[in-house]
Amino acid sequence: MNTARLTDWAHPLAKSLLSDALPRRWAHSLGVAERARTIAPILGTDADLMEAAAVLHDIGYAPDVAKTGFHPLDGARYLRAVAHADERVVRLVAHHSCSWMEADARGLRSELESEFPRESADLNDALCYCDMNTTPDGTPTNPVDRVNEIAGRYGADSLIGTFIRRAEPEILASTSRVLGRLASTARQPM
Repeated sequence: MNTARLTDWAHPLAKSLLSDALPRRWAHSLGVAERARTIAPILGTDADLMEAAAVLHDIGYAPDVAKTGFHPLDGARYLRAVAHADERVVRLVAHHSCSWMEADARGLRSELESEFPRESADLNDALCYCDMNTTPDGTPTNPVDRVNEIAGRYGADSLIGTFIRRAEPEILASTSRVLGRLASTARQPM
């Protein structure tokens, strides 16, 4: 697949899986893709890859895709087996937003990590930044409010509530690293 055209392929695929079945999840995915466009200066040649992964990151929630109930794994498996996606997109979807911690809580960590090697730390940080700076409705937010929203929506004692609180320090660190890279890029002369 030509990486210069990943977004042209990714947007219609995500829309077909999410827009009718899960319109709020679709709005969130569009917002995450928009956040990816805002950090393009630090992504260089991977900007298109990041936007594609951003719009696809939650397809594992789609009724036609969900198999295990763990959306990063379900989405990545679908992208690999059905959509024949670019392997880097697949790996980013599999590991988005500290998914290894949720996989651990679900007893799926070895499965996730053996099937899908992680992409670079900078790209994993970037996708986490985009996801955790976007509300469920697709509007911008900050990671503290986003974590609180997720914990509140699922319940503090739920698997997701426990996972998101455990992941919060890494989510904040990822965001900080991305903001540092953005600030450094902004200071560089053109």
